[in-house]
Amino acid sequence: MPPLIAIVVYLFFAVYLLRRDLRQNPNVTRALWIPTIWVFISGSRFISQWLDTFGLNLGGTTVEEGSPIDAAFFLVMTLMGVSVLLRRRIYPGDFVRYNPWIAFFMLFCLLGCLWSDFPFVAFKRWTKLFGQVVMVMVVLTEPDPQEAVIRLFKRFAYVVVPVSVLFIKYFPELGRGFDAWSGQGVDMGITLDKNALGYDCMLILIVLAWQFICDRQKAKPAGPRKKRTRKEMFEIGVDVLFFVVTCWLLHDAHSSTSLVCTVVAIAIIYILGMKWVRPEKLTLYFVTALIVVGLAAFFNFFTFFITQVLGKDMTLTDRTQIWDVLLKWDINPLIGTGYESFWLGERREEMWRIFPNLSLNSAHNGYLQTYLDLGILGLIATFGMVLSGYFKAKRALFTNFDFARYRLGFWLAFLIYNWTEVAFRTHSVPFFGFLLAVIDFPASKTGSSRNQVASRQHNEDSDYEF
Repeated sequence: MPPLIAIVVYLFFAVYLLRRDLRQNPNVTRALWIPTIWVFISGSRFISQWLDTFGLNLGGTTVEEGSPIDAAFFLVMTLMGVSVLLRRRIYPGDFVRYNPWIAFFMLFCLLGCLWSDFPFVAFKRWTKLFGQVVMVMVVLTEPDPQEAVIRLFKRFAYVVVPVSVLFIKYFPELGRGFDAWSGQGVDMGITLDKNALGYDCMLILIVLAWQFICDRQKAKPAGPRKKRTRKEMFEIGVDVLFFVVTCWLLHDAHSSTSLVCTVVAIAIIYILGMKWVRPEKLTLYFVTALIVVGLAAFFNFFTFFITQVLGKDMTLTDRTQIWDVLLKWDINPLIGTGYESFWLGERREEMWRIFPNLSLNSAHNGYLQTYLDLGILGLIATFGMVLSGYFKAKRALFTNFDFARYRLGFWLAFLIYNWTEVAFRTHSVPFFGFLLAVIDFPASKTGSSRNQVASRQHNEDSDYEF
């Protein structure tokens, strides 16, 4: 197929699916497009990067300067999100009341701008963190938050997946590149990095699998099974198509971390729905799993898994060497170097001299990166947010079972993801998914249909029907 015809076909397919989504009259508002656009730009290329792709450079020559057009975009989107929340009568006090640890984490990050060597740059980055929370709150205050999450990531997939395939197959100068670590050719799709394509695929696959599992885990009908309509069959066919193509993209991205996290999240979502699993014993299950993981590490099972299954070396593609250098860096151990500030100025230049072929801009470990930026106190704030998110999602198993399964599955996947990548970042799409999992907001504050949820009782009568 000639590239020009491919552009028309692929974009027509994406536009058709988006228009079809709008005509289905889902139980969401038009305001959902605000976080959808936010996630798309964060998960593909920033506005300045899209313009630069087509030969338009509008400034922002250094990491410290950033891009004025990107800053303007995220500011406008954040203000639009705030406007939506105010119209819905959602105020900061409401958020803090139900999410004190997340509010504390955001406040500590804001204070971290004060001791940064680049306080204005740090503050600009903090505003994107604030924007992430605003976008998540717009989603969670929709009439049906669960459907809002599904619709958001499906719309995201309708653009990301076709355009990624288009770039890889017909415009390799846009969709393919070379891995800085290995020098091998890799698929990047609509993003500028194979790991970015990997986490896009991870998010899409988790949501599609979550929807499929929830739809299939139903009580057996008393009478004959109702025949599906053409419309329903078409919807299933589109979901299966996107699931398969996204699996192919994830495979070709060679992002081992995203692959492992996808499998873990889907496994958690599936296992939580089995009738022998009891929500009240969830903490016991996790503790048991941690013991098993510890034993596996003791008997060197991970050596086999990393080298034979994932095809990596024991340095995790030189990551352990980077960690060794960073752990010896002279910083304030209590408060770090300032919010999102370690990879600015002389420290970044020094790391580039030590690792000249990598152009590093992160520690490739979210917990180490948090320590470098915010110190031990930042780690305490982070782990407080993580643990509070777990207990909130666990409680939700008794009130909103299906959505709680997504929350717990993605929660665990996110924790694993941060072992070799950094996702506790302002514009990170995995961090957006994590905030969806750990932020709580009651239906009574929004008048949503959040109480129209799956009952745990269906597990008493039946298991999966495959």
